[in-house]
This record gives sequence, C-alpha cells and structure tokens, in this order.
Amino acid sequence: MRLATFLAPDSDRSIGGEVQDGCVVAFGDGSSVLDRIAGGDLSPATGDRYGLSEVELLAPITRPPNIYGVGLNYRSHAAEIGAEPPEFPVIFPKGASSSTGPSGPVFCPSVVKRLDYEGELAVIIGRDSSIFGFAVADDISARDLQAREPHWVRAKGADSFCPWGPWITTADEIADPTALVVKAWVNGDLRQEAPVSDLVHPIADIISFIEEAISLVPGDMILTGTPAGVGMGMDPKRFLEDGDVVRIEIEPLGSIEHPISAR
Repeated sequence: MRLATFLAPDSDRSIGGEVQDGCVVAFGDGSSVLDRIAGGDLSPATGDRYGLSEVELLAPITRPPNIYGVGLNYRSHAAEIGAEPPEFPVIFPKGASSSTGPSGPVFCPSVVKRLDYEGELAVIIGRDSSIFGFAVADDISARDLQAREPHWVRAKGADSFCPWGPWITTADEIADPTALVVKAWVNGDLRQEAPVSDLVHPIADIISFIEEAISLVPGDMILTGTPAGVGMGMDPKRFLEDGDVVRIEIEPLGSIEHPISAR
C-alpha cells in the first residue's frame, strides 16, 4: 500500500489517500496519513479518485512528529570523507519545518554558502515502534554551518531541508530493505548509487539505539544515512547552486525531484 498527501485540482486543502494504478484515491472518512499510521489502518481508500498528473503531492506527513538523521552510516560515505565508521549511531534532529514535499523547492538561506544533497532511505515509525513504511528523502546539509557549529541543528534542520515522498510504501511491500538501492542525480548527473546493505548500523539497531533514551511515536521519521557521492566528498568539491535540480530514486519506492532556490 502507498499512502500520500496531496492537493486536489482547484483546492488548497491537503487530502490523505492511497496511490493506486496511476491514481490517488482519497480516504473516504477524511482521515490523514498520520491518522492511518497511528491507527494501524491499512483498509483501502474509497473516496474521490484523481490522476497523479492532476494533483500536487505534498510531504506524506506534512509535519512529522519528529525527524531523526543518522550521520556517517554508510561505509562508502565514511571512506570518501576520510572518517572511521562510528561505533554507535550518530543521531541528530531535523526540525519539523524542514519537512517539505517531493518537489520541494529547497530554499538555501543566505547564510549558507556550501549546500549539499544526501540521498537517503527514510523509515516511518508505526505503532509500538514498529516500521510502518519507507520513503525517499534528501537530507539537505549546509556543510559550512556543519563544520563551524558544534551541533547540526541549523546545518541539517533549516526550513525545507528535508524534501521527501513521493508517498509512504508500507513495510509489507518491501521484503528486504537492505536490497534497496539509493540513487541521486544533480542536473541529470548520477552522483550516488549504493545498496542499503552498505549501512554501518542496520535499521533495527538504529531504532533500538534511539529508544534507549527517546520514545518513538507513530509518524516519526528516521533518515538512515547517505552513501558516497555527496558534493563535499568530490575532488574538487561540488556544492549545490541556485537553479540546480536534485533527483533521488529508490525503486520500488519511487523518486523525488526538487529545485534549489536561493533565498
């Protein structure tokens, strides 16, 4: 099952629904995607039907309760920046306002001069800390702020720094998440391509590690890390600029594509 939040034609009200065969069908009871996750409700949508080309897809959960990132969690990424894989997961928060739709745009604050992309598999938490589903995400990062500030709140959590979607694919659809492959392009140039099996800390371990200190709730999102190929890891370094377009794909979860816009 694929759950989406969208704007119907000539409407400014967000609607929760299910993606079916090139269409999105609204939940007939008016529930949101977060309502369905919290209730563990996987009953089919029965409301109005729209073609995907007719609607604007929003972030599947407009404002997730919490967004957590995991740093240096691909062996290939740690190697490209000359770092040792961490013994324990490196967890950081991204602000709720960083969540934006699969088409963005991503806004670069004027204070940021070194903006970078990070294609990632997102895990959506369900009831009792179970994995409800998966999505595609970009953990946008301000490398200059990340280097000069001891915490990553601004570097990782700025407004619009987490475009994701295009929908949530429920966990029962994905037999082996480690077989998924993360790919990212910038302006059509393939920059990242790696299997999730390259994770330093597996998804289950990340969830357990967070829960040693923090209760996870339905709708929480965990970005599981990025593989090699980020702009910071290139020689010479290649950071995002105004007008660049980033595309991230994880089949069969779908893809997101968003422009970069200077503030």
